[in-house]
Formats: sequence, structure tokens, C-alpha cells
Amino acid sequence: MRFARLLGSFILAASLLIPTAAPQTANPQAVQYLQRALATLNAATPINDVTLTGSAHYIAGSDDETGTATLKAVAGASRIDLNLSSGPRSEVVNTPASPAGTWSGPDGVAHAMAFHNLLIDPAWFFPALPIAHGVSSGYLATYAGHETRDGQVVEHLAISRPSPLETPSGAPTMAHLSQMDFFLDSATFLPASMTFNIHPDNNALLDIPIEVRFSDYRSVNGVQIPFHVQKYLNNVLSLDLQLETAALNTGLVASQFQVGE
Repeated sequence: MRFARLLGSFILAASLLIPTAAPQTANPQAVQYLQRALATLNAATPINDVTLTGSAHYIAGSDDETGTATLKAVAGASRIDLNLSSGPRSEVVNTPASPAGTWSGPDGVAHAMAFHNLLIDPAWFFPALPIAHGVSSGYLATYAGHETRDGQVVEHLAISRPSPLETPSGAPTMAHLSQMDFFLDSATFLPASMTFNIHPDNNALLDIPIEVRFSDYRSVNGVQIPFHVQKYLNNVLSLDLQLETAALNTGLVASQFQVGE
């Protein structure tokens, strides 16, 4: 099984390295809206890292538990630690060099994450970092329009990492696997929610939708942080976080996020 997963990841990585397609350009309106959202979130404070703590409600089928959560992130890396009644659960992702990630349950055994699930920004719980990626030169930003979502008027934008290389017919594309959609409140430009897809380890073509909802924004050192974060898996609430503390720029670096520990 491990060999099959490694082979699948190798085939996927190889499929993204076949020449050659013309690079795409970002939509100016999308970039403008992302920049406005980032300015609203960060004001004049550059964010290098964040550490969040609070309570967690974890739901997975019949497993319904509460406990505490610690979430840490820098650009391209994150660590989530849940301390629940059944024991600890952790997820570590580090992508700046060679994308790698693991998750573990109460037994403490680390399980490798598939390559095709490591192309989304790992700081999904802290929207300022993914949006900062959206205005970087390596991402394509598009504007999907002005719409209503969950009773709220929003601006819908998407970011992805299009490969400059051609993908074979039928293979998943880098743009699709890395796409994150943001729904910005039309009045405040604060992120109301974001969506992306994850996939089974052995099937990058099968999309499993994830939605993250943000609310209870509070100012911490001039930075707007959502203190209520809800993660939905396939339209079902899977993690409900109510944050209590937020620390910014404490000196965390990506090399401290050791995958497998």
C-alpha cells in the first residue's frame, strides 16, 4: 500500500513536469481585491508567523470530542495540535523546500500525507497567510464575481499555482490541486469563508470539498484575526475552533516544523 501511494505521488509529480504550455496572467481586479483584503487584515503589520490557542470541538462520524487546540503557522508551513478526550491529534505540513506532511491520532503513529494534498496553503485557519500567497508572483488570481453566500454578500476570488508545463489529458492539473477560493465580505473585505479540495491518498482526481468559515474578528496588535474558525468536510462540520489567544511574530521559522514528529 505504501509503495502504491508513493508510486501514485511520483506519477502525479511527473505528470506536472511535461512541457509545455504558455503561462497565464492574473486578473487585475482579483489582485486588487486580494491586496485590499490583505491590507484590511494586516494593516501595516507584516506577518511572519502566528500561534493560536483555544478550544476545539472535533467531529468525525460517531467520534464527537472536545478539548484544546494549538495552531502555528509561517509562510508555507503549519502545525495543528489537538488535545482531545481520546488523546492527542496532530498535523504537520512543511512545503517551502520539498512538500511533506504527516498526521497522527491518539496512538501517536505518524502517517504520510499524499503529495497531491500538499499543494494547498497549510495555514487554512489563518487567512492572512494564504491571501498573501494569492498576491505573490507564483500564483494566478481570478475574480469569479459578486454573489451571496450563506446569506452574506461577498466577492468571490480564487488563487492557484498554474504550472508552466502541460499536463497529460486526464491527469489532475497543478492549478486544480492548488486552487483556493476566497469569499470576501463586500463591505469590509474581511474573509468570510474559503474553500478548497482534498483527495484520497490513491486518487488525486476525486475531490472532497473543504469549507472554512471565519467569524468573530478581533484586532490583535492591529491585525484582524478570526477567533471563530469552523472547518467543514464534505459539507459536514468536522472542526469547530474558538480561539482564546493569538501571538504574532514570535520568531517561528519553517525549519521548526519537523514532519513526522
